[in-house]
Amino acid sequence: MSSDDNAISSKIQSDTPSDDNGATSSETPLDTTSANTGSTSSKRSDAPSVDDNASSFQKQLAIDLVQTVLSKGDLSKWAESAHIERHRSLDVYHDFQLKSHNNLNIQEKSICEGENSGESGSIAATPGPMSGLEPCPLLIEAWKELSKAVVNFENEPVGTVAALDTAKDSLNYDQVFVRDFIPAGLAYLLKREPQIVKKFLLKTVRLQSAEKKIDQFKLGDGVMPASFKVCHQNDLNTKEAIVADFGESAIGRVAPVDSGFWWIILLHAYTKSTGDTTLALCSPIQNGIRLILALCLSEGFDTFPTLLCADGCCMIDRRMGVYGYPIEIQALFFMALRCASKYLQHQKDGEDLIELINKRLQALSYHIREYFWLDLPQLNNIYRYKTEEYSHTAVNKFNVMPDSLPEWLFDFMPRKGGYFIGNVSPSRMDFRWFCLGNFVAILSSLATSEQSKAIMDLVEERWQELVGEMPLKACYPAMENHEWQIVTGCDPKNTRWSYHNGGSWPVLLWLLTAVCIKTGRPHIAQKAVELAERRLMKDKWPEYYDGKRGRYVGKQARKFQTWSIAGYIVAKMMLENPSLASIITLEDYCQGRARPVLRRSRSWSCSTDKPKPMY
Repeated sequence: MSSDDNAISSKIQSDTPSDDNGATSSETPLDTTSANTGSTSSKRSDAPSVDDNASSFQKQLAIDLVQTVLSKGDLSKWAESAHIERHRSLDVYHDFQLKSHNNLNIQEKSICEGENSGESGSIAATPGPMSGLEPCPLLIEAWKELSKAVVNFENEPVGTVAALDTAKDSLNYDQVFVRDFIPAGLAYLLKREPQIVKKFLLKTVRLQSAEKKIDQFKLGDGVMPASFKVCHQNDLNTKEAIVADFGESAIGRVAPVDSGFWWIILLHAYTKSTGDTTLALCSPIQNGIRLILALCLSEGFDTFPTLLCADGCCMIDRRMGVYGYPIEIQALFFMALRCASKYLQHQKDGEDLIELINKRLQALSYHIREYFWLDLPQLNNIYRYKTEEYSHTAVNKFNVMPDSLPEWLFDFMPRKGGYFIGNVSPSRMDFRWFCLGNFVAILSSLATSEQSKAIMDLVEERWQELVGEMPLKACYPAMENHEWQIVTGCDPKNTRWSYHNGGSWPVLLWLLTAVCIKTGRPHIAQKAVELAERRLMKDKWPEYYDGKRGRYVGKQARKFQTWSIAGYIVAKMMLENPSLASIITLEDYCQGRARPVLRRSRSWSCSTDKPKPMY
């Protein structure tokens, strides 16, 4: 460990609250869940209660079943029979909650046994949601593959490489990408192994302070790296160094706008899952948050609260016509602002930044909800738009031409459902569906509850188009022919129904699962995960799939893609225990009711208080 990291770790440990015996204590969502369930090993062996909504016949059936089994002394057969009868008698949603509750207890027991034996508890050994007693082989295999991707620096884990496909040249797939690490980081947080996430957050914030130049131009101080690589500086591999890429080596030489947002979101997930606020409050992390905010909240010539971006600045990192105000960046921006406001300290410029955040959140939420939203009534309004309006009362505020509405949109839009379109700028609306932007809008509560329901309605109504045989389309529909030539520049990787241009990405499973849990529709995620399980391991965990229905492994897809593996793990773990989704979801945001700035009196001294865990 470097001297800087030692100093940071010492500061964090010294600030961590402890109990009367000096032991560090914090309550996490998992601890809270187990406390609420109150299920000990003795209680789990008792007869389960029958749902209040079950019929009297079902209640009597359960009572007779218990008495019969107890008289025979065969509890294992009773447990199996009770599970079968409950599954038959209750609806899918109640059954889903019951299995999640039982699996959480089994998971906590396995973790405790691992700790007692000197080993870390492994979620890979946790029974799958459909097996009841047996572990899920695919989940165990996924954890094995994910562990192979871990990158160490000075004998400590700091991230995961993008892919481990030995059949192809590594290019930059042997690097740790900030956005690619998010599902892997979440997987380790859910597994209760947060150390790799902590080290990742500290290493990347140190890289933020490095000099960033492309040719003769210096990038902003707040820019986070797109990726980094651990390099060996001598033949004996005894001296290591971390080399970061801020876009100077990327295809198209575009700086990653999303990296800083994902970093803040992962920091929030770490804090919420561990209960450790001291990392978020330490000086390097606070400075990193401030630099990102200063870069994004700076004043310019924009007339909109959205962020103006270049093409290829996010997950879609090639030319795909997402320049301007892409929904993915706006949703991540909104979520990062909300997360940052929770941890910014009030010293120095903290209060001023929080005020700027609150104002921006109000303006941004109104703009996205009002102008990016599309459903059948709004589509009909645009179809009837007048043009060349010049006044404050103009209806067609962006002077969008009705003739620019694409033909596919009229058939794609269902009567029930809606979504945030890809981009809105003067005289231009990109009506394509972008999965990541819409799902992050739900997680961050940028979408209202009604809009969130409508987005999920759309996913169900257009299942064959957006999910097909392999979840999930990153973008729909694909561009082809002349449009593909003009927009992508004849990109051979983004041909129709391939890669970003209509390709299917298994990594998006974790996002789908999280939004399904938040909106109360876990059956949608369960169906998608079961689809993916049929092929992912057999196809060696590819990066993406091609074709209208996602039937074919991508023509240039890497095998053993880390975020495909991690995305499946996170989705599976959230389905087994839906409460885990809370580390990546935010409470509802009411426009015009932003969190007020809390000002302390002059008599208050920061030396009298220590930061306490949030949970």
